[in-house]
Amino acid sequence: MKFSISYNTLFNGTDPDRLVGFAQHAERCGFEALYLQDHIVLYPGASYGAGELPPTSPYFDPLDCLSFVAAATQRLLLGTGVLLLPYRHPVVLAKRLATIDVLSKGRMRLLTVGLGALPGEAQAMGVDFHTRGRRADEAIDVLRLLWSGGPEGVGYDGEFYAFDNLCSYPKPLEVAELPIHVGGSSRAAARRAGLRGNGYFAGGMLDDAERELQIQLARKAAAEAGRDPAALEYTRWGSADLSVEQVQQLAEHGVTRIVVNLPPVTADEQHDRLSQFAERFALVTN
Repeated sequence: MKFSISYNTLFNGTDPDRLVGFAQHAERCGFEALYLQDHIVLYPGASYGAGELPPTSPYFDPLDCLSFVAAATQRLLLGTGVLLLPYRHPVVLAKRLATIDVLSKGRMRLLTVGLGALPGEAQAMGVDFHTRGRRADEAIDVLRLLWSGGPEGVGYDGEFYAFDNLCSYPKPLEVAELPIHVGGSSRAAARRAGLRGNGYFAGGMLDDAERELQIQLARKAAAEAGRDPAALEYTRWGSADLSVEQVQQLAEHGVTRIVVNLPPVTADEQHDRLSQFAERFALVTN
């Protein structure tokens, strides 16, 4: 089991020193990665399954934030949970992600993308809310095409994106393309993960039966697409109070990574929680 940690400015604020201290402590504790969430804009009344979001919630741009964190850490992988893919142009995004990967020496490796659940956010970005799934599918294909393409250029002709003979450099560090995980809590998200993703990051308030159905659906979609279903990583959220027995149960259901959420307490208390979790699961290997 791999253990990563999430940082949420909604609760922790925007103090850069607190962010860096959190990331550095997580790295010392042996956590695999730091995940950032994403919202581009909010508005009064914006809500989804988790409830209403205060419109003044200070969400950092996750990629800018992760680049900042990368400069202050050495080995911590960089993750998004989730980046709202339909609202970002993949040609620009391919450049940004590859740049972060090169500058971080190959640590932009836990990109997780999702569709977004706020119609007003889609409207603000000029995106038809009902097309965001198809947009995301195309964007994933475009990202991989640009990363793998050579100096002769690549072309694409889709419903939302079209270009001829493009060259996108720099390339990701020492890999043909960056892993792309798919996040969500719907069966459509699970199928997308199987068809196009390197992993499924399951969210939402779902019962065990629905979760099991979704990961099996993802693996079935992967097999039907000629991909290796066993290679599909399975990520879930978890609390800082998880026991060894609970993690063993998640592993038995195929979970390969847990992203730990911390309660909105002080920075010192969060550091203590990280240390306690790391000790419980013997994360520090030195």
